[in-house]
Amino acid sequence: MDDQAVLGDYICVLAQEDGVSIIGMTRGKDTKFHHTEKLDKGEVMIAQFTENTSAIKIRGKARILTKYGELISGRDQD
Repeated sequence: MDDQAVLGDYICVLAQEDGVSIIGMTRGKDTKFHHTEKLDKGEVMIAQFTENTSAIKIRGKARILTKYGELISGRDQD
């Protein structure tokens, strides 16, 4: 895969509740957490995949926009 295509990817995360966690994970031999952010309801973060970031984990209810489409994370409360 073309590195430039992957490294240029962004995601947009819109928190739909307080306390949404966004965790950046490293590239390389061992995958480790390298950065964590907390968002409150209504806050937005734009994240980019880089030479250091190979994955982004999102915990909590959030709307996630990518060039591939839209996702909703978190569980619905009945």
